[in-house]
Amino acid sequence: MTSRPAVVLATLALGGGAAFAVGCGKDDDSDTRAEVRTETVVVPSSRADVLENLDGPTTSETAKGFDPGGIYARESLGVVTVIATGLGGGQSGRGDSGLGSGFVLNDRGEIATNAHVVTSGEGSAIKKAGSVFIRFKDGNQVGAKIVGFDPFADVALLKLEDLDGLKLRPLPLGSTKDVAVGEPVAAIGSPFGEEQSLSVGVISATGRSIDSLTGFQTADAIQTDAAINHGNSGGPLLNAAGEVLGINSQIRTESGDGTGVGFAVPVDTVRRSIEQLRAAGKVSYSYLGIASSPVYPQLAQEFDLPVAKGAWVQEVTDGGPADDAGLKAGTGEKVFQARPYAPGGDLIVAVDGKPVEKETDLGVRLLDYDPGETVTLTLYRGQQKQDVRVKLGERPTAAPRRG
Repeated sequence: MTSRPAVVLATLALGGGAAFAVGCGKDDDSDTRAEVRTETVVVPSSRADVLENLDGPTTSETAKGFDPGGIYARESLGVVTVIATGLGGGQSGRGDSGLGSGFVLNDRGEIATNAHVVTSGEGSAIKKAGSVFIRFKDGNQVGAKIVGFDPFADVALLKLEDLDGLKLRPLPLGSTKDVAVGEPVAAIGSPFGEEQSLSVGVISATGRSIDSLTGFQTADAIQTDAAINHGNSGGPLLNAAGEVLGINSQIRTESGDGTGVGFAVPVDTVRRSIEQLRAAGKVSYSYLGIASSPVYPQLAQEFDLPVAKGAWVQEVTDGGPADDAGLKAGTGEKVFQARPYAPGGDLIVAVDGKPVEKETDLGVRLLDYDPGETVTLTLYRGQQKQDVRVKLGERPTAAPRRG
């Protein structure tokens, strides 16, 4: 399986031993760009035309039914096409120009999209595009500056350079806290350069971990079977009320298409990224400095772990916060169910009293803390339960290489 950013590029995307033709078949800067035929279905809506102030928290309205046509008629006006030039290829083989999607955040001209839409390279080698242009459904196209990007969550904040003559339609931000598997959703974007396209599906799963541009994982991602293909990157995943639940970001595929398995960065993560980018033009994440494995009953029995939950420490980064606090890594190697493990490491089960049931819970808990803050980790060392205080560091731009 390979995960691929869903952005349309001007060349072949190479990776994982396979090549996928993902060009949109047009020059993004050309006046001869392909005509986009979009039919808007206008239906009665109970939603007020006056949108809430998006700078504050929003409350999801209760949807009486899922109406894709109504969602499209209202919200497609706030979905944009993002054209990036001067990407310079980058380490990942991306081309010089690309096309993705985005959406309007507010009437000040802020646009949200994926970081990989407007950058090239990975880790410490990430570079911003030379120029970015935003194309609206009504045909207007204006320049935008990159306020900043979050390579860990794959989120970028753009700002329109000229608002004259534009009718901005901000999209309301929802919350992913109450998202349920089976909930109907709609994705709007520019798959393969076909701008303002609508696809529908359901939430297939929540709490997924997906690759970022840094080697670290993006936690709590939403999985959907709504069709997401190259060019959808940066576009919104919407609930029945027309609220943004996430930014469509990746597809997992063996054939190059995005049928059935797409992923979106959750809107609660997006909101956190946008707030930091707006304030400082960059983001910071706390850092513990370990590699861990999930625990399940059979594994716990095999390795005599005291509980069948938590994050089982396999490696500790030399000189990192966990190392400074004395956390213990596993040693040696033992294969169980065709996977190697390092026995004897600490088993983390809580952060400041908040339970770590699954391994991924640890990363989610740490999102609530800033670099430099101190947390109490509750862990088992052997059969002994204890608390360890750790002063968190700042996450590096590239994940340390593991042995």
